[in-house]
Amino acid sequence: MKTIKIVGVPEHFNLPWIQSIANGTFEKKGIHLQWQDIPEGTGKMCQMLRDGETDMAVILTEGIIKDIIAGNQSKIVQIYVESPLIWGIHVAAKSNYQTIADLENKKIAISRLGSGSQLMAYVNANNQQWDTKHLEFEIVNTIDGAVESLTNGESDYFMWERFMTKPLVDKGIFRRVGDCPTPWPCFVIAVRTEFLEENKEAVQSVLHGINAATRHFKEQPNVAETLANTYHQKLEDIQEWLTLTTWSQKSFTKNEITAIQNKLFDLQIIAKKSNFATLVETM
Repeated sequence: MKTIKIVGVPEHFNLPWIQSIANGTFEKKGIHLQWQDIPEGTGKMCQMLRDGETDMAVILTEGIIKDIIAGNQSKIVQIYVESPLIWGIHVAAKSNYQTIADLENKKIAISRLGSGSQLMAYVNANNQQWDTKHLEFEIVNTIDGAVESLTNGESDYFMWERFMTKPLVDKGIFRRVGDCPTPWPCFVIAVRTEFLEENKEAVQSVLHGINAATRHFKEQPNVAETLANTYHQKLEDIQEWLTLTTWSQKSFTKNEITAIQNKLFDLQIIAKKSNFATLVETM
């Protein structure tokens, strides 16, 4: 039995992994897949890949591309979620901010440097035609840290996946003033290069297992109810989220990687572009 460590955010996108492990999908392939939830998000997972604390990660596209270019010895082996991630732009419920325009030059709560919450702040600023040189950040580590930071006035707004943050909006803790979808497929599966070179067949088996699960995930009886109960969401919110979410079983093409890098470069999220083979391992 081959042990493989994998990390991901504790969000609804990743229920296919949790179910597949519980169903013995990977054990039937001779793999003991150890899943670990990482509430701190992509910045933390990039560090875990760098430090060898995990073998694989289900991770935001923009974050891992930036980190591989910066020296993370990992490869993207597949797109996991094809559809964009819809980032809600949140303020404290009692704040005076009413629109996205009110947030120009205001302090942004982020989970970590290099996280999606930081990188998407640049995307949003570009969409609003703000000067990105003036973006100021407060590191809060987790969504709980963001609640404390915004409530105490230490930061002014926080970008996080819209549906996972909706319960905080419903409770009157946050108020959402807008959305900012990613201009690329949102989640990919990344593997440490050293581990991949030594265990390519095992990684392929993992991909085959998860692809079988995601291909038919929405066809499960009562899948919306299961998601709502597992992630403490309103059923109508999960039903909407399911209509907006598409999983993938494919790798990136060279053209897709070029387009994403061009966008990241234009946003000054990356200082240079890398070649396809450095970023992607075609499985």
